[in-house]
Amino acid sequence: MRKFQFHPCGNFRETYEEELAIFETDFGRLWLIIGLVLLFGIIPFISSPYLLYILNTIGIYAISAIGLNLLIGYTGQISLGHGAFFGVGAYTAAILSTRLGFPLWAAVPAAGLLTAAVGMVFGIPSLRLKHLYLTIATLAGQFIIEYVFVHWEELTGGAEGITITNPTMFGLDLSNDRTLYFMIFICFTVMTWMAVNLVRTRFGRAFVAIRDNDKAAEGMGIPIFQYKMLSFAISSFYAGFAGGLYTYLTRSITPEPFNFGLSITFIAMIIIGGLGSVTGSVFGAVFIVALNEILSEATVFLMNIGTSTGFAITVAPLREFVFGLAIVLFIIFEPKGLAEVWRIVRSSFKLWPFSY
Repeated sequence: MRKFQFHPCGNFRETYEEELAIFETDFGRLWLIIGLVLLFGIIPFISSPYLLYILNTIGIYAISAIGLNLLIGYTGQISLGHGAFFGVGAYTAAILSTRLGFPLWAAVPAAGLLTAAVGMVFGIPSLRLKHLYLTIATLAGQFIIEYVFVHWEELTGGAEGITITNPTMFGLDLSNDRTLYFMIFICFTVMTWMAVNLVRTRFGRAFVAIRDNDKAAEGMGIPIFQYKMLSFAISSFYAGFAGGLYTYLTRSITPEPFNFGLSITFIAMIIIGGLGSVTGSVFGAVFIVALNEILSEATVFLMNIGTSTGFAITVAPLREFVFGLAIVLFIIFEPKGLAEVWRIVRSSFKLWPFSY
């Protein structure tokens, strides 16, 4: 008879299967079930439309941040073009939906696949370039894609963009925030599960080996260029998939959101959340979106106070400054991000109430 484990007090692993298990005890599985019940059975029914929109944004950004963390945190390939890849997915889904009549279930995965192909093209320089030079190459990709969004008007609509009207799937109205919430978080759950399992496979171990020392990894027989390209493809797929969902969230796609600032926002998410951690990517997305909303609400509040209008106008453009300050503070005081904070808090309860 299987013995349930709810309160670990040591490391008693005896097999590799136990070492690679996602959950060490049944306590973790219990909390997973509780989390899924809250996520799908309670939160969408008690949240206001505004809160649902914020949660939908968090879900989409978290998917994209997980993809970027697979590239930077696990493989060590720095990219400053993730915002542009996010935009490629958004435009692909919008074009497929409006011009070819693709439903969401087909347009969003197709957007991810096309973005993966684009990401592999811009990942080719990783054969010869590393570190700062690869960063500059991906930055060039960001500006090239931005130029295409604005000037290829026959395809992207230029500055006017593309508008999706009355999106539906299986008879469900996707313009409803609650319906879209279920679609986004079902995708989020599946994509997170895929990422967690990916890093447990030989591909994930190869990514980490390349990150730690690519020369040693090559000496061990790992074809580093193929794995780098695979990492770029997977990361770009996540970005394009998230961008496709973003199309149905906003229902109006223009070039402005997919700029260099969005790429920096994704970088901030994985640094603050924790490099090399799938959970940290989610924490980072929640932190950045929540911080952005707090700053927006604070600006509106100050502008409604007559004596503070000038101050509010000065504070309004400081979002990037606050993001940068948050990154610096986390690098100084907690380089491993919110994921490490969560690990410390979780570990402190392992022997509770007998720990001190």
